[in-house]
Amino acid sequence: MSHDLPPLNALRAFEAAARLHSVSQAAEQLHVTHGAVSRQLKVLEEHLGVSLFVKDGRGLKLTDAGVRLRDASTEAFERLRTVCGELTQGQAEAPFVLGCSGSLLARWFIPRLGRLNADLPDLRLHLSAGEGDLDPRRPGLDALLVFAEPPWPADMQVYELTSERIGPVLSPRFAGYELLREAPASALLELPLLHTTSRPQAWPSWAQHNQLDPGALKFGQGFEHLYYLLEAAVAGLGVAIAPQPLVAEDLKAGRLVAPWGFSQTPAQLALWLPKRAADGRARQLAQWLKNELRQAD
Repeated sequence: MSHDLPPLNALRAFEAAARLHSVSQAAEQLHVTHGAVSRQLKVLEEHLGVSLFVKDGRGLKLTDAGVRLRDASTEAFERLRTVCGELTQGQAEAPFVLGCSGSLLARWFIPRLGRLNADLPDLRLHLSAGEGDLDPRRPGLDALLVFAEPPWPADMQVYELTSERIGPVLSPRFAGYELLREAPASALLELPLLHTTSRPQAWPSWAQHNQLDPGALKFGQGFEHLYYLLEAAVAGLGVAIAPQPLVAEDLKAGRLVAPWGFSQTPAQLALWLPKRAADGRARQLAQWLKNELRQAD
């Protein structure tokens, strides 16, 4: 006699038939035919080498072995139903943890957070900031909002939201503002440019797109993160380069200007989440983000 567990379908059929005292009712509950339940009961009896039911008039009666298995299987399946229900409820009530860079969080997300919470009240969004160290594969993070270039990782479901557009920005408080705002883009080759170590390719990429020699760029004060770079630009310390969504509010308010516009890069702002953890809330969030970015254009 085998000591392995019987097939799960056979145990489910037995548990339902024993609990409901009816093969027909078990078949109805399991959405299968009467014959299918009867076959599973036969498989189970053959696997265990014992009879579980005996005929009792038109119905069936549990044997002593059947009573023992009924008590054990009912307890086991009830426990499974309870735990699965708790897990499902816990998932529904848990916050959706989204990782993004501190600059994206501070300059784009927080100004819109009230609107997002009003539009998606069931999302219960929790934001986690980081710089290059966030990975949705790790526990504690449901998704990642990031500027990145395809191809995408094979184990990620990626919602592409908008193409990245970057451009130079400066404050009217900058000493050379009056001269620069009417000057061609080539005038920037004469300035020590503000830059960030987190995106060293930003200025060269922009220069190449605007038919300027990347090798002729001069770099001044550097900053570890984009957020600090843009704060320096707002303070009038020089010309910085940034993705358009991150300076949209500053442009509207007149804290920054973008005399040379924004150039598209190969990167996308995208929402990443592991394929193994597909979550309907991510699809809702992706659609909201896409609509919000479209309205901002």
